[in-house]
Amino acid sequence: MITGPIKNKVDKIWTDIWAGGITNPLTVIEQLTYLMFIRSLDEKELENEEFENMTGEQMPKIFPQSEEGQSMRWSKFKNGDPRHIYDVISQRVFPAIKNMKNGRLPDFTEQGEMVEIEDEPAADSEGSTAFARYMGDAMFLIPTPQVLQKIITGLDDLYEHDIDDLDMQGDLYEYMLGKLATAGQNGQFRTPKHIREMMVQLLDPTPDDTICDPACGTAGFLVSAAEYIRQNYEDTMTSEQWEHYAGPMFTGFDTDRTMLRISAMNLMLHSIGNPNIDYMDSVSKQNGISEKFTMILANPPFKGTVDTESIHDNLKSVTNTKKTELLFLALFLRMLKKGGQCACIVPDGVLFGSSKAHQSIRKEIVENHQLRAVISMPSGVFKPYAGVSTAVLVFTKTGAGGTDKVWFYDMQADGFSLDDKRTEIKDNDIPDIIARFNNPDETGRERTDKSFFVPVSEIVANDYDLSINKYKKTVYEAVEYRSAQEIMTNLYELQMQFSEGLDTLNSLLGL
Repeated sequence: MITGPIKNKVDKIWTDIWAGGITNPLTVIEQLTYLMFIRSLDEKELENEEFENMTGEQMPKIFPQSEEGQSMRWSKFKNGDPRHIYDVISQRVFPAIKNMKNGRLPDFTEQGEMVEIEDEPAADSEGSTAFARYMGDAMFLIPTPQVLQKIITGLDDLYEHDIDDLDMQGDLYEYMLGKLATAGQNGQFRTPKHIREMMVQLLDPTPDDTICDPACGTAGFLVSAAEYIRQNYEDTMTSEQWEHYAGPMFTGFDTDRTMLRISAMNLMLHSIGNPNIDYMDSVSKQNGISEKFTMILANPPFKGTVDTESIHDNLKSVTNTKKTELLFLALFLRMLKKGGQCACIVPDGVLFGSSKAHQSIRKEIVENHQLRAVISMPSGVFKPYAGVSTAVLVFTKTGAGGTDKVWFYDMQADGFSLDDKRTEIKDNDIPDIIARFNNPDETGRERTDKSFFVPVSEIVANDYDLSINKYKKTVYEAVEYRSAQEIMTNLYELQMQFSEGLDTLNSLLGL
């Protein structure tokens, strides 16, 4: 858990970077990510050296053994003169990371020229991670040696005194990601952690699942799924399941390489060193993945549109549109295996839109698969990013129908205020949602309750409308008003009191 003192240290580092002229939160996180990765390489090398000393077994080296190569290690340069640190990182370490090969950093000559790495089997190190694969177009933007030294000192203090395990590293990164207070491109924005965790708990992933987020952003859903699996299965997982967990279990796609670097680092800090994190426009023709995953968790772009020519034909056959929020629903169905589950966030317009494209995707899910739940969320859930009203859809791919009734829930509070400040409050429907989701007693609830079932026949009769207001009943309490005669009598009395008051005031003023 990230405590107040740790948050203060992170905020201090953040302030130092801002004072240096870097004010974009995404850029700040990106630069901190590079430095955290540089430090993690040295930590891995130190672990390998300690293992060598204990066992005598030769371990693969990340850093070259030359003087120039060893000078690139965090433990070697961190206490140096600020100008020396800046030169080492900007001229050697950063270019070396961008040219990593087989988990190894290239060497440098005394003249500062990079030595090309010969092809060798990949080293078993963090240098082989997905993060390293996306460093090719990275840019080092720390402006001055003084700012860089402050960041290094701050990070070192955090890791040496406060960050003692992988969970803490993940929490630290989550706190930094929480500072992304501006919406991303194409309508993307970060999903709050407690909403992600709710969706993960609804799907209940196991160590044998293969989980995908086709619009992964910072990989929040994948991280939340990973944390859930560790919390519930860590003591019983087999070596094969741990190997699956370390990489093949998790897949994410995005069209922003900065996001890919951040998501890969986020997963690496949760013991997932080699996830399948790739650059891809998921709804385009370049994505031909079909029936591969057992679980999809996603918050796809809401406002985006794509070029009609680039959209995969089998998506257009389900919903002929350029709207990304509809195309992604068709994509989820295609990428899931039969029996696979999906929990995704959609804007309210998807639930009741009257266009042919809107109705066709809803019909596809309801008629040909099993729509299990529609959880309506209040519009403030995504503030300060956006005030759009959204819902969570939970469905299972069957290819043969199976929707006999749909569970609706009217979430009114998520544990935080619904204004831009999003301060923590007591009212929270999320525990109730999770408890009721698999509760067979839900069938007896009235339409006036927070949750209730709606038979599929009624949904079909309403053109597959999935908005909760279509089915929820509101009880209006009778209010008794005073009679018109009583109200008029009171008005006359007030008028007389007002006239008397004016007369008194006039006499006092001598008018």
